[in-house]
Amino acid sequence: MTGISTPAPPAPAGPRPVTPMSILASRLEQLVGRIDAVDGVDSSIKADLREVCELAGGVDPYVSRWTTPESPALRLLDERTAAADWSRRSASEVFLEQEMLSGHVEGQFLKMMVHVTGARRVLEIGMFTGYSALAMAEALPADGIVIACEIDAEVAAFAQRCFAASDSGHQVEVRLGPALSTLEGLARSDQEFDLIFIDADKAGYLAYLNVVLDTELLAPHGLICVDNTLMQGQPWMSAESTANGVAIDAFNRAVAADPRLEQVIIPLRDGLTLIRRATAD
Repeated sequence: MTGISTPAPPAPAGPRPVTPMSILASRLEQLVGRIDAVDGVDSSIKADLREVCELAGGVDPYVSRWTTPESPALRLLDERTAAADWSRRSASEVFLEQEMLSGHVEGQFLKMMVHVTGARRVLEIGMFTGYSALAMAEALPADGIVIACEIDAEVAAFAQRCFAASDSGHQVEVRLGPALSTLEGLARSDQEFDLIFIDADKAGYLAYLNVVLDTELLAPHGLICVDNTLMQGQPWMSAESTANGVAIDAFNRAVAADPRLEQVIIPLRDGLTLIRRATAD
């Protein structure tokens, strides 16, 4: 119709801030806007605040810029995940959102861990759309394998479609079902893994870790990586924590109190803990 314009569809929203650094940067940016709008605030205070905002907001982009780029297959998986409408799922289904994707820098870190440990067999507990599983698979030797546990059939199928577009996707074997059942089955069949990545429901972290430690699933010199162990800063913030924040704080305390273990928390993305058996050489 002449003279009537159709409004353009809204641009897709980018990922919301879900890590301590991205939340800090977002809050500082909001604060700068509020302070700039106030008359009478000393210009040096405004300048200092803008500098702090720049410092916080520049960390993640700078780290990403100078980290080895992701492969075309990983970039495509990221784009497909961002384009999917996860909000259409019903409240009775497992909650999913694009921010659950591990992403470029963490994916490259996990690839580096595969290379450094010389891992041939990797176990992932909690796959989502498969970014971290595929990233680790890309670092494996030709005879290596990633066994990825996922409880949600829809997201597992999504991941497998993405794997099919990658030269390394055939090295990821998806096990659908509750992770504890899968772990117990793997243990009964004497499976052993050089690298284990835990990134599933936070309330289940300690149970997953205990199964790994109480069986032979972890190779004698194996490494465990655990995601989201800073949980948006909730474990140390004074504000009331979510159930996930409480679960992560309890997990971190339990790991630190376990004499069988040595661990270090790395402030990468939403926190990544590396764990090894204290008795390993």
